Amino acid sequence: MAQVELTPSFLRIGQLSNVDLNEEIRELETELPGQHPNEIPHNEKLLSLKYESLDYDNSENQLFLEEERRINHTAFRTVEIKRWVICAMIGILTGLVACFIDIVVENLAGLKYRVVKDNIDKFTEKGGLSFSLLLWATLNASVVMVGSVIVAFIEPVAAGSGIPQIKCYLNGVKIPHVVRLKTLVIKVCGVILSVVGGLAVGKEGPMIHSGAVIAAGISQGRSTSLKRDFKIFEYFRRDTEKRDFVSAGAAAGVSAAFGAPVGGVLFSLEEGASFWNQFLTWRIFFASMISTFTLNSVLSVYHGNAWDLSSPGLINFGRFDNEKMGYTIQEIPIFIFMGVVGGILGALFNALNYWLTMFRIRYIHRPCLQVVEAMLVAAVTATVGFVMIYCSRDCQPMQGSTVAYPLQLFCADGEYNSMATAFFNTPEKSVVNLFHDPPGSYNPMTLGMFTLMYFFLACWTYGLTVSAGVFIPSLLIGAAWGRLFGISLSYLTNASIWADPGKYALMGAAAQLGGIVRMTLSLTVIMMEATGNVTYGFPIMLVLMTAKIVGDYFVEGLYDMHIQLQSVPFLHWEAPVTSHSLTAREVMSTPVTCLRRIERVGTVVDILSDTSSNHNGFPVVESNPDATQVAGLRGLILRSQLIVLPKHKVFVERANLSLVQRRLKLKDFRDAYPRFPPIQSIHVSQDERECMIDLSEFMNPSPYTVPQEASLPRVFKLFRALGLRHLVVVDNRNEVVGMVTRKDLARYRLGKEGLEELSLAQT
Repeated sequence: MAQVELTPSFLRIGQLSNVDLNEEIRELETELPGQHPNEIPHNEKLLSLKYESLDYDNSENQLFLEEERRINHTAFRTVEIKRWVICAMIGILTGLVACFIDIVVENLAGLKYRVVKDNIDKFTEKGGLSFSLLLWATLNASVVMVGSVIVAFIEPVAAGSGIPQIKCYLNGVKIPHVVRLKTLVIKVCGVILSVVGGLAVGKEGPMIHSGAVIAAGISQGRSTSLKRDFKIFEYFRRDTEKRDFVSAGAAAGVSAAFGAPVGGVLFSLEEGASFWNQFLTWRIFFASMISTFTLNSVLSVYHGNAWDLSSPGLINFGRFDNEKMGYTIQEIPIFIFMGVVGGILGALFNALNYWLTMFRIRYIHRPCLQVVEAMLVAAVTATVGFVMIYCSRDCQPMQGSTVAYPLQLFCADGEYNSMATAFFNTPEKSVVNLFHDPPGSYNPMTLGMFTLMYFFLACWTYGLTVSAGVFIPSLLIGAAWGRLFGISLSYLTNASIWADPGKYALMGAAAQLGGIVRMTLSLTVIMMEATGNVTYGFPIMLVLMTAKIVGDYFVEGLYDMHIQLQSVPFLHWEAPVTSHSLTAREVMSTPVTCLRRIERVGTVVDILSDTSSNHNGFPVVESNPDATQVAGLRGLILRSQLIVLPKHKVFVERANLSLVQRRLKLKDFRDAYPRFPPIQSIHVSQDERECMIDLSEFMNPSPYTVPQEASLPRVFKLFRALGLRHLVVVDNRNEVVGMVTRKDLARYRLGKEGLEELSLAQT
């Protein structure tokens, strides 16, 4: 069972406003094994108690301070060198994983396209296309089925892009299995199969999750999944250090995806990391550069251009013609208008995906149903694509086209079907085509139909139980309607040279992606780096800012929305603006389970074994002979530390309290990290239960405290800025009166009708 800071016994009377909902959940939990409810009730105004927090605040106990004092200048330099080595390894391995994904997708997709094209050519001559359509849909559905099965039945956390999960991890929430090796393997295989299966997905988004998993594994110098310990990097086996390396891994993933090392750093800062420092910035940039260089080198060798580093990322938007990329002052309002359109379409996309996700949570919660839905979407996508290609007959001359697969579907010799280049390609290549194909390459009706259909297909696809990203589908939707917008402008201005459809395809792509994910700074730099042109930095910035402002007026960004739907206690940068009326006394959880500085072993074991009070932090107080008073606070000890003590028999007999108890080192705690043993696995005899433990050496003697009169924004700022897990509330006599944890703060948020308090439930 997952350990949590709060339990239902902590909840104050009147706090739960959804009693009926919790009663339904309890009824579902007590159903007979093998039975599955047809509907799982879900309320978005709910926080789940199943999520633990991470210990980002170092416990400065005697063991920690003694080790730090022993580190001299030479040892400190060695630790710093190890940090740089780890960042280099993160960059190299992330780049290699990106190369593997790209090469496998290219070969498998090319094979599939050739098989289907040959079949279509064969049956076109005979006048029958039903078998070709069936073959196309069956191939896609079969490939997607495999990708969905491994995610649904082996590692569900590998579904989606993984960006919301990594955001939660860096925020301080422990998402189970999110940085496991098995998750990485399923993620890589799943995204390959999703892209090859023709879904409206991209392979760039999951690279962020993949880089984070690689960083988490390398920085620990061992694999708990493989049960291999390489006895290196032991110093970094704590949540604080791992968090910084995961930030570097996320940045390296962005860098490998888009060939944008600076954009990767800014993405990690803007969307990922909740805690930052200047030293971390340079190391993350180093990891991003190494990732890009590794990908560039390997792909250049693979493509036969060993000395020409021309593949900086998985997707390269290509260089735009500087003459066409120029813009005039009268175009600024046009760009802002495109940002408004992108914000509205992004909000519509998120709203539709919200209701679809709610439907999935309630009804499509069994793995077999999730696989069936993924196969259905793959078959529908293939069918829609085939029908639109057949109906459009948008034939264009091949000369001057950048089409990767010049398909002559339903066209004469020397021509290709432009609708086929959009549906019969990987999304990345379709985006590049829309950016760089010459004017006249697309019929406006073709672009309009494609935009409409792909919008709904991408919306339906995001949230399936497959590994997939939303970056490239968003760019493709925006590039399609942006190019259509550019064609309209060109028509209205009598084909003026400044009204280049490719330029407006770029603006539309930025507007659509910004309207969906609400990124600004990092996305601006990513778009500039991916195009290799800084000319449009200002227009892209305007478009993204406008899209974010307009989109935020309607609904939240896609990632934040999915975090909320999963009932994760995510802490934003600031407390709700109207929360100054609340104080720590009203927010805190109480009563608090405290331990004495010298405690009986049996008491410690009983507290750790009590499933009704699965607390993770215990204030340590001095023994007080007066039972009518609460003893003063002396320190704080974590559950993970307490569990290690009985495991190593760190106690003395009651009759011999003068004996020195067994000495532990930090290595003993690091060896148990991150999967600390459950207390049920530790045997403590009846005689040992009567022994005593002196907690002085293991507790943090200087925990952060806050007076009970402090306002909620002040408590929130202290908790959030320091990355705390527990904040002890004391009175004016330094006596413990309560405890503030992540869920106490996260349950307050600003709603449409003012400050609202979310319910807490064990779901």
